[in-house]
This record gives sequence, C-alpha cells and structure tokens, in this order.
Amino acid sequence: MFQRVAWFANPIAVAVLREAMRAEMARRPLVIEAMVVLPDHIHAMWTLPDGDADYSTRWRNIKRTFTTSIPPAQRPAVFASRAHKKEQAIWQRRFWEHRIRHEEDFCNHVNYIHFNPVRHQLVKRAIDWPYSSIHRYIRQGMLPIDWGSSALQLPDDVGHE
Repeated sequence: MFQRVAWFANPIAVAVLREAMRAEMARRPLVIEAMVVLPDHIHAMWTLPDGDADYSTRWRNIKRTFTTSIPPAQRPAVFASRAHKKEQAIWQRRFWEHRIRHEEDFCNHVNYIHFNPVRHQLVKRAIDWPYSSIHRYIRQGMLPIDWGSSALQLPDDVGHE
C-alpha cells in the first residue's frame, strides 16, 4: 500500500493513520477484520456494508487525510510523474483487492496479515509486532498468545492473488 519508505510503523504515523481511518469510518462504514502496519506497507481486511463495494473511495480518503496530516517538509520527495498530477509520494497509486470466497479463505488471509511481520523478519513472534490486529484476536481469545511463533503454512495463492 505504501511506497518503500520506512517511517510508517512508528507511533506517530500509526496514530495519524488511526485517526484517518476513524474519520473515514464515520463517513463510510467499514469493519476492520484484520490489519497490520509495517514500515513500508499495510495489509488490511475490511467488511463493507451489504451492497457497498466501494473500497477505492475509502482508501483514497484515508490516504488523503493521512497525507495532509503530515507536514510537507516531512513528506518524501515527489517525482515529476506525480507532481504534475498533484500526487504525493507516500502511497502507491493502486491497491490490491481480493474478495473473500469462504470461511477458510477468510482465516487464511487473517493469518497471512498477522504473520506478515514475522515473514518480513521484523520480529520472531507475531505478537511482538505492536501495529497489528493480532493483539485484538488474542485479547478476545480467538488466537493463543503464542500464535505465529513457528512457521506458518498457507496456500500458495494467499497474499499473491
């Protein structure tokens, strides 16, 4: 979701992102099923209201709110290809969207999201990454505290669709 800049997974950036998401959720409802914020990208799984598939507007608004909350001097340099479109260099232009097909697909993608910090060798255990919904899953008893401490086997198409 983000350009390859290692400043998103820090308390200030996460707080700004949280506020941007809350503001958008107040305008256009969504349920965050799972999410992880890494230094250079985000994985998020949302459920939208019945009959509403407008992920694009939600992401656009979240990205805009987040970007305008960062002082211009702290934003990455903008290349000419973006400057003429009045774009910033913080976010990738596109996002990957996948419709969950069934319960097993849902579980596999939640697991992929929660295991991502381990996969990227940022931590040894999924619970050690502070910017993840895994903490909610553990608090609510949906996952054991040691989940993600060992290798995770997922179908080849999960996270690579």
